[in-house]
Amino acid sequence: MDYEDIDYTVEGPTAIITMNRPHRYNAFRAKTVEEMINAFRRAWADNGVQTVILTGAGEKAFCTGGDVKQRAETGDYGPSESGMFEIGNLHKTIRDIPKPVIAAVNGLAIGGGHVLHVLCDLTIAADTARFGQSGPKVGSFDAGFGSAFLARVVGEKRAREIWYLCRQYDAETAERWGLVNWVVPAADLLDEAKKIAAEIAEKSPTTLRFLKQSFNADTDHQAGLSNLAMSALDLFTHHTEEGAEGARAFAEKRMPEFNKFAAI
Repeated sequence: MDYEDIDYTVEGPTAIITMNRPHRYNAFRAKTVEEMINAFRRAWADNGVQTVILTGAGEKAFCTGGDVKQRAETGDYGPSESGMFEIGNLHKTIRDIPKPVIAAVNGLAIGGGHVLHVLCDLTIAADTARFGQSGPKVGSFDAGFGSAFLARVVGEKRAREIWYLCRQYDAETAERWGLVNWVVPAADLLDEAKKIAAEIAEKSPTTLRFLKQSFNADTDHQAGLSNLAMSALDLFTHHTEEGAEGARAFAEKRMPEFNKFAAI
């Protein structure tokens, strides 16, 4: 596959996948997701690769989730070779690849981008990084791994706070809550991520495979929730006025009028 939305490189035992849409704060469209799945599978199949680093291009954003502007313009996340928006498969691939995945968060990790870093095995953050959710502000949600697994990471109360309030949190707070493992100066982020990846690569790959699968086993049932959530999200965003209102308001740079959709 020739990549348009991402970069893929291999340095020694480490594959580096870079989301490369800085003009959209590295928000992903269907093509981006498809390319990322392909890149993770390349790293999976490469016996020389022992670890994977996931990061974003530029200094402003790691990833800000699904491209809401694209959704407002076309009603979907754009075309892909498969004809599908496979974000659920990307989540599953990050969890299933039998090699540790390190998120190197260089800026905003918001919405679906926040979910991606949470699903990675480890997270190292620049001191300029910011974390949070945005779904309820733009008429979107992740009621699967993005909420259920997040609660395992930071606890129920913090997970509900993150989703209900849609605030942004600095790297120091994220580290204190257990959302990230390390915070480093922004200029040192990728070098430090590579050092961690190299340290992991010194370990037995078979034991790492078993360990990752063991960690995942405790939460694998959440994959069913994720499938259900993705189906619900598709119905909500494409077939309801409330879902469409969030994307329209974002594109028009105004506050959404969600009050008229108050649940009974």
